[in-house]
Amino acid sequence: MTKPIAIIAGEPNSISSEIIFKSWKLRKRYIHKPLLVIGSIQLLNLQKKRLKYHIRIKKIKSNFNMEDLNGNELPVYNVEYKQKKPFQKISNKSNKYIFKSFDIAIDLIKNKKILGFINCPVSKQTLFKNKYQGITEFLSKKANVEDNEVMLIYNKKLSVSPLTTHIPLDQVSKKINKLKIIKKVKIIYNFYKKIFNINPNIAVLGLNPHNFSPAKKSEEKEIILPAIKTIKKSRIKVIGPISPDTSFMLFKRYKLDVILGMYHDQVLSPFKALFEYNAINITLGLPYIRISPDHGVAENIIGKNIANPRSLIESIKFFNYIK
Repeated sequence: MTKPIAIIAGEPNSISSEIIFKSWKLRKRYIHKPLLVIGSIQLLNLQKKRLKYHIRIKKIKSNFNMEDLNGNELPVYNVEYKQKKPFQKISNKSNKYIFKSFDIAIDLIKNKKILGFINCPVSKQTLFKNKYQGITEFLSKKANVEDNEVMLIYNKKLSVSPLTTHIPLDQVSKKINKLKIIKKVKIIYNFYKKIFNINPNIAVLGLNPHNFSPAKKSEEKEIILPAIKTIKKSRIKVIGPISPDTSFMLFKRYKLDVILGMYHDQVLSPFKALFEYNAINITLGLPYIRISPDHGVAENIIGKNIANPRSLIESIKFFNYIK
């Protein structure tokens, strides 16, 4: 029997409810597994009224069955959170609510009620207060798989992965090492092999412009190239180090599936320029599938009804690959 997926409503004062409503209204235009939302019914009702969406919401319980997810009503697993206005300024008042929503989703996975979950955007700075770099690291800690997590920004044509995530640039070179590169490439390879049954073409970027550093011991020579040589012994198709400035021009020529960069914006900036909202954020290395739209809370357009739901819809559709 097909298991459903859950969508965590995320930061209550964001575009999350808007993209959930839009994705629900468009659901008959794309193939997807049964789904439910984890969030506050009271708040969702306030927000749908403000956004003028005529969607009926159905409250479901932890012992829901597949019949509860059928029909035209949006099924919601209610998480208590009261707010007088539909949209307010983002603050730490919602932290307890967000963490509880994640706990519910993880419990549903442990009880084999859902296949995996999508979390709508959260404000990392407000939620974690520098305790975690992001949701990727937070979930790996909860699952006791720290240092095995991999952020994969996925698109059918090309995916990217940053070796280091949300850290200042002056810390990047200190966080790069041979074992980390080897481990993350193998996790990416295993994911593509399991989900798509392919041996992906993976390119590893250098750290320095044009792979050049005036230092005698550059990261490319001392760390990245030795890591690539070791990976090749496992018959994984990997090339590099590739010069970062030309990598996104050459990915079609080399038929690359994944580009692994050394830091966040090295791969995320050109990737978003190419694919905009047609991408999703998948956390690899967890004992379950976790996905999120590849964008933030968009505080500047909250309540304006102009948010693009494409990334959430692509997140929902990706679960069609999961058995």
